[in-house]
Amino acid sequence: MTAEMTVETLLTRGRRLLVAADRDTGVAGRAPGLEAELLLAHVLGASRARLKSHPESPVEEARASRYLDLIGRRVTGEPLAYITGQREFWSLELAVTPAVLIPRPETELLVERALAVAPAQPLRVADLGTGSGAVALALARERPIWQIVATDVSAPALAVARANAAALGLSHVEFLAGSWFEPLGQARFDLIVSNPPYVAADDPALSGPALAFEPALALTPPGGDALASLRVLARGAPAHLAPGGWLLLEHGATQGRAVRDELVAAGFAHVRSHRDLAGHERMTEGQR
Repeated sequence: MTAEMTVETLLTRGRRLLVAADRDTGVAGRAPGLEAELLLAHVLGASRARLKSHPESPVEEARASRYLDLIGRRVTGEPLAYITGQREFWSLELAVTPAVLIPRPETELLVERALAVAPAQPLRVADLGTGSGAVALALARERPIWQIVATDVSAPALAVARANAAALGLSHVEFLAGSWFEPLGQARFDLIVSNPPYVAADDPALSGPALAFEPALALTPPGGDALASLRVLARGAPAHLAPGGWLLLEHGATQGRAVRDELVAAGFAHVRSHRDLAGHERMTEGQR
């Protein structure tokens, strides 16, 4: 490698490596051209528009080498968000590490429904299993008057969430360590939201490239029963909800009926599931 490599030659090489990996192993992403651009933009601290408008720009050897190293990591299947350390969610730029689940677009449905069922007035809200803080921070941005508590059993995950809150200037979110309702004590809330682990331990997806790099704690409940955490949340929420309060749960695409049954059995009213943009039942809500 020489210092004479240009933006165009690096993008071409990166794209070819990703295409080859996609073809031969199915490991890399389905948008190799876009990913090659995103990784080079990350290394150079430039926009994709800048890369496209100045393809002839030379790239110094150290940066070119770093770029190809990152391409190599992506070829192995490591998620782009972990490589760049960033992921956008609800128009927020969040830091992510392998300690947290990468926020998915479908989880924005949880934010949408929370804003829809809860009035825009001072409320107490809890986000259980907050991970990167994505849901709690999106709600904090949209409803500055809400008092939000976010919990997680993982200390490294809470560190990421706290750092994201600080970077975004969202100081009205309180982060507490502990499993599900444990950190809440006797407090009651007007709204509880959660995106808990809901992948079964024997689900083949866990060994696939899409999930292999993400924290098992955020994917699979203890014991491997896909519904275990959802049951804990459904059964324990009434003791921590104010009268008329809402519980909103994200779940797997085939788990809607089981979650509805749990909420009804726990005494919730107005139980209903909502579909994501792919048409899958992705979250279920109920009112105490």
